[in-house]
Amino acid sequence: MSYKHTTDKVRCKGCGLCVAVCPKNVLELSDEVNSMGYFPVYQARPGDCIFCTTCCIMCPDVAITITKVVEETQEAEE
Repeated sequence: MSYKHTTDKVRCKGCGLCVAVCPKNVLELSDEVNSMGYFPVYQARPGDCIFCTTCCIMCPDVAITITKVVEETQEAEE
């Protein structure tokens, strides 16, 4: 089972709460400004993410989501 980490760069205000609580230091604030004038968060080290959802819980703007990726099995294709 795999997961996907997604950040809505428009909703993110760059408060840094998710960066502070990430146990694996995966997240960092971007150097690029979003359309709202904020510096959104991004996954600097996506391979280190353990998909614990702590960042999702801490985000006051609900800008981060972690979703389960449904993988098709070979049996379903046959």
